[in-house]
Amino acid sequence: MHSMTARAGFHVALAPSLIRRVAFAAFVAAATWAQAQPAPEAVSTRGQLLYSTHCIECHTTQIHWRAQRQAYDWVTLKAQVRRWQGTTGLGWSEADIDDVARHLNDTIYQFARPVSSVGSKPGA
Repeated sequence: MHSMTARAGFHVALAPSLIRRVAFAAFVAAATWAQAQPAPEAVSTRGQLLYSTHCIECHTTQIHWRAQRQAYDWVTLKAQVRRWQGTTGLGWSEADIDDVARHLNDTIYQFARPVSSVGSKPGA
């Protein structure tokens, strides 16, 4: 019986150590899992929000790839954004027009853009 008592005491003495080891292993596993997760989506830009709120209803991405597209450089892209926001009565500011044109250019057209365009960010 003495060996059973000693043995039982041995297990009790190991319990806090075992708990610390399991907790540490769980922490390491959680940290590893967190690092393996994809980065969160980028925050939507104002241009993307304006476009998805006001334009996407009629303008799917297919309209931007059609053979008869009206935008063929940065200036004509901004002109089309200005034209359509006026046609629909949105009353956007020049900065709003620039933001939507920048969103379309960044995601679809890839036209060279003048450095001094309204609303552009340094290095953008």
